[in-house]
Amino acid sequence: MSILRMPAVKAETGHRSHASIYNAIKVGLFPKPVPIGQRSVGWPDTEVYAINAARIAGKTDAEIRELVVDLHAKRIEWVAR
Repeated sequence: MSILRMPAVKAETGHRSHASIYNAIKVGLFPKPVPIGQRSVGWPDTEVYAINAARIAGKTDAEIRELVVDLHAKRIEWVAR
């Protein structure tokens, strides 16, 4: 698993700005970032790819919100190991 920084996330998702990603997070359509330093964050690549796959598959916003909840739950499980 890799951690993608903002430029890579924008490139992978097609978002044009930081704000559009953070707006998607606010409405539950994109996973929250993980801290990777004192002033830096990133996203697990598998989560970004899962969101992209859901969009490509034509999932609804409600289905993507459920996916985001599942991805966050899997983070907690993974850390608890």
